[in-house]
Amino acid sequence: MPEQAGRETPRDGTVLAFDYGEKKIGVALGNFITRQARALTILPNATVEDRFAAVGALIQEWSPVQLVVGMPVNPEAGPDDEEQASMRLARRFGNQLNGRYNLPVDWVDERYSSRAASMAGAKRGALDAEAARIILQQYFDEIPL
Repeated sequence: MPEQAGRETPRDGTVLAFDYGEKKIGVALGNFITRQARALTILPNATVEDRFAAVGALIQEWSPVQLVVGMPVNPEAGPDDEEQASMRLARRFGNQLNGRYNLPVDWVDERYSSRAASMAGAKRGALDAEAARIILQQYFDEIPL
C-alpha cells in the first residue's frame, strides 16, 4: 500500500511518478480518471540543479496534483536494519520534490520494478521509464476507488 501522509488522495488530475537512481531518474505519467500509467521519459541525474530544472519543466508541462516516488525496499532487511542508502536517497528526493513544488508525495515499494520492466521486454535505454510506469501503475492499483 502506498505510504500516505494522513491526507486524502486526490480523485482527479495528473500524477507523475519517479524511479530515482543516482545516475538516471525514470518518469511515468498517469491520471486518477483512467488510473493507467505510461512511461514518459528518463532524466539524467548529474547535478542537483540539472535534476530539478528537468523535473520543474515536467511539472510545468503536466501540472500534476500528486507525485509518487519508488522506494527501493530491501526484502532481506530486518525491522532493526538501518534504512539503506538507496532508500535514504529516494526519500530525500521525494522530500525535496514536496518542498520545492509544494505537491503531495507518496512512496511505493518498488523493490522489483526494474526486474519487472526488464521481464516485460523494456529495452535497456527505456528501462528506468518503464520501471516508473510499473511503480505508478502499482500506486493506482493499490489506492481505493
